[in-house]
Amino acid sequence: MTMFGMDMMTLYFWCLIIFGGLTLIYILLADVVDGIFDATPVDPALIFSFFTVFGATGYLLEKFSPISGWLVLVITTIAALLLVILLHIFVFVPIRSADSSLGYSDDDLKGKLAKVIISITKDGFGEVVLSIGGSTVSRSAQSFENEAIAYDTEVLIIEVQTGVVSVTPYEKVLENYNQ
Repeated sequence: MTMFGMDMMTLYFWCLIIFGGLTLIYILLADVVDGIFDATPVDPALIFSFFTVFGATGYLLEKFSPISGWLVLVITTIAALLLVILLHIFVFVPIRSADSSLGYSDDDLKGKLAKVIISITKDGFGEVVLSIGGSTVSRSAQSFENEAIAYDTEVLIIEVQTGVVSVTPYEKVLENYNQ
C-alpha cells in the first residue's frame, strides 16, 4: 500500500522521526513557545505524541508483523489514540491541577501574619513578606490606621485592595484582644 506516493513503511518511519523530533523540541522549549499554542484547543504535546506513537506503531507492525495495509493503519490509529487519551487523563490533567493548587487569591491573605521588610511610612507604602502555600510572597503594604510601621515588625493583614495589603502591628491587635 502507498500513500502520498510513498511506501507506508517509509511514511510511518518519517512520521516517527519528524514528530518524535518535534516532541523532543517542544518538551525542551515548552516554556518559551507556550504562548504560540494558546489558540489551539488541544495541547501540542498530545498532537506530537499521537503522531509519534502512530509512526512508531505503524513502522513496527509493517516491518515485523504479517498484517499490512489498511488493517495496520486502523490498528495504529486506535493504539495512538488510546495512548494519547491515557496520557492526557493520567499525566496532563494531574499536572495542571497540581499547578493550580499552588495558587492563592487576595482573599486568602486576609488574617495572615507577615513581617515588614521595607518600613511603612505614615500615609505611605512599604513592603511585607509572608509564607503562604509553601512559598514566600512579598506584597506592597500600607498601614491600615495611617501610622508608621518599622522594619522587622510582625503585622496582621486586614484587607487587600488591588494587590496592596493593609496591615496593622500584631502586638497592637493582641493588646486590644486582651483588654
